[in-house]
Amino acid sequence: MKAIVYTRTGGTDVLRLVDRPMPAPGPGEVRIKVHVSGVNPTDWKSRSGAASMGSGFPEQVPNQDGSGVIDAVGDGVDAGRVGQRVWLWEAAYRRPSGTAQEYLVLPERQAVPLPDGASFDLGASIGIPAITAHRCLTVADGGPERLAPGALSGRTVLVAGGAGAVGNAAIQLARWAGATVVTTVSGPEKARLATAAGAHHTVNYRTEDAAAAVRSAAPDGVDIVVEVSPAVNVSLDGAVIGANGVVAAYATDGGAEVALPIRPFFVPNVRWQFVLVYTMPDIAKQHAIAAVTDAVTVGALRAGEAAGLPLHHFPLADTAKAHAAVEDNAVGKVLINVLQN
Repeated sequence: MKAIVYTRTGGTDVLRLVDRPMPAPGPGEVRIKVHVSGVNPTDWKSRSGAASMGSGFPEQVPNQDGSGVIDAVGDGVDAGRVGQRVWLWEAAYRRPSGTAQEYLVLPERQAVPLPDGASFDLGASIGIPAITAHRCLTVADGGPERLAPGALSGRTVLVAGGAGAVGNAAIQLARWAGATVVTTVSGPEKARLATAAGAHHTVNYRTEDAAAAVRSAAPDGVDIVVEVSPAVNVSLDGAVIGANGVVAAYATDGGAEVALPIRPFFVPNVRWQFVLVYTMPDIAKQHAIAAVTDAVTVGALRAGEAAGLPLHHFPLADTAKAHAAVEDNAVGKVLINVLQN
């Protein structure tokens, strides 16, 4: 079978297309014929050596997310799962085999049934972005632990960077759960994408007084901030957060250190919550997977231009170009067509 591997960290040139033996599922495992592999920032960061989500193996297949069809099961797994369409998560976390290969073996819990009507492209776009977004939206005091229609009714969510993959998922999930959604963007095209995702209000932080614009949409302050750039946005967050709100920071865009002004967060009893999908509590991950699947089932979580998440496709042999596109901040979701039609 064909697979992309690297044996040392570095630039995209370390990625090689090779032939590997067909893997066999062990007890509690399933084998998936991969249709689509999704690329996330942690995938290129792991490959480059900037992060170590799957390092330590002599040979590593990259990419955490994907979708496909179960074609074999190991002992202890229901044989009825053969032929099941699935979406995959954390394939390469502490494992040598990610989704950039034609066949993949995983513990069966990491192959989640893909609802009828959901495309393989959507399945490969869910994983890290949607689980991260769900965690960010469920860390406020009083919950909810799991999103569902009405779970965020009466709350206002600010999504920083609403045109990114996590931002897009956060907008869609928050809107599905009944929140009022405000998002910051850097230009008209990203505002269009955020609106397509379901944002009620978009704020161009380059041309507007962002704090005033957010406060206009949320006079009492926002309840949850889904934060991609804490070092850059700390002052804005302090100006717009409401009483007992939470800033959920899931990335380090714009800087790796945050200097917190105490009083803007101290007085309203605001909490900062840092979110890393790989090390979040397992029960929170279970809630996220279940809720995300529910949202996909009813069409509340989508992918593609109409959902504010343009898709960029690459063949498996061009995985290096796919990684470069994510590293260069491609707007939308970068996908690798593993199964060639």
